[in-house]
Amino acid sequence: MADPNETAAADGAAARLHARRDLAVAAAVRRGLLDDTAPLIALLDLRTVRETVAALHDAFAATGDPARPALHTFAVKAGSLVPVLRLLRDLGMGAEVASPGELALARAAGVPAERIVLDSPAKTTTELREAWALGVAINADNPQELVRLDTLAADRPPRAPVGLRINPQLGAGSIDAMSTATATSKFGFALRDPGARDRVLRAYADRPWLTALHCHVGSQGMPLDRMAAGVAVIVELAEEINAAAVAAGRRTQVDTLDIGGGLAVNFDSDEVAPSYREFAQLLRDRAPAAFGGRYRIVTEFGRSVLAEAGAILARVEYTKDAGGRRIAVTHAGAQVATRTVFAPEAWPLRVAAYDAEGRPATTTPLRQDVAGPCCFAGDLVARDREVPELRPGDHVALLDTGAYYASTPFGYNSLPRPAVLGFTADPGGEPRFTTLRSAQTIEELVAESGG
Repeated sequence: MADPNETAAADGAAARLHARRDLAVAAAVRRGLLDDTAPLIALLDLRTVRETVAALHDAFAATGDPARPALHTFAVKAGSLVPVLRLLRDLGMGAEVASPGELALARAAGVPAERIVLDSPAKTTTELREAWALGVAINADNPQELVRLDTLAADRPPRAPVGLRINPQLGAGSIDAMSTATATSKFGFALRDPGARDRVLRAYADRPWLTALHCHVGSQGMPLDRMAAGVAVIVELAEEINAAAVAAGRRTQVDTLDIGGGLAVNFDSDEVAPSYREFAQLLRDRAPAAFGGRYRIVTEFGRSVLAEAGAILARVEYTKDAGGRRIAVTHAGAQVATRTVFAPEAWPLRVAAYDAEGRPATTTPLRQDVAGPCCFAGDLVARDREVPELRPGDHVALLDTGAYYASTPFGYNSLPRPAVLGFTADPGGEPRFTTLRSAQTIEELVAESGG
């Protein structure tokens, strides 16, 4: 049964988030932050980001060992903007990176090397050498990569945890493309294949410098039980590796467990569900050995850190009727909501309607398509959705878009990337905006395209 106090607190937080968003939309419109040259912006509620990160730290502090606090890294792919990474660094987070570009962004944000984790199924020798030299933690994805690490280890021991990414082959969640622990996943050492477990155990026995284990079973659409089961697998494996090391007269070998990220986001309301506290408590129940002080826990949450804090705000340019359906043509489409447009069943978004002054719309609800500006028929962010009737000059907000949507744009039709603005409230409650990314100019777009 849910704790009534926790439920009331969650309801209050959702209501405050909603109220802050409405104030920010009204202020953005009033101050002319949207106009003919920039009819689209992205907003990020920085207070919500701070509250979310605090909840993450509190959840694991409550279940872990104070002497070995967890390292919470942020999956840079979910918010690849240096000012955002810098804010998260200031809030005590590290960075999980999966490319040379993401590593460069983390370093530009001032994230210390010892708080960075490198994951990727296709690391080059150059990438591995740089990470090894910097003292960045590395999760090796396959046996061939491990051979490359052998060469580096022969020259000097690692300065940071190095381990293997384990695929426990537990099956898919509700979104296949987000499931990384299927039988044939491209990620990690497949643990249930014939002879695979013995090969993993031998890899650790032969390499005392392997001191970590990593598992990430997937993200959106992955149930908590499946995520916890993946963690339990690497805890059991770590215990087996350590027992063998001690029996051979060596020290305990594995001391770091990277449990990945993937906590799902609630795209149905402003309520945060599931919570970090729920997940941490489930881990405590399913894999208690992970929290006994023998291991340092590393996490790699991304979407759940930023999603609820964000909204993409677009002007309604035209409305029309076709085949008995009302269509509102806006400036937010596949170029910012790529997954929603191409896979709407897996990635639906809530749409909030605002009038021309940025106030919550009060027109009669009407079933409408909310379309984007891209030049193909499927560019719809909402289909046959009941929202207050939209009119030219009104605004729509795509909610829960703080992660991925603004930071990983799609270059279709050469539409300029929108500005991303963070906002907080001054002592009087008035929103204050700070630029996290400037709007791309047409000149910059032309230059980027070789002009």
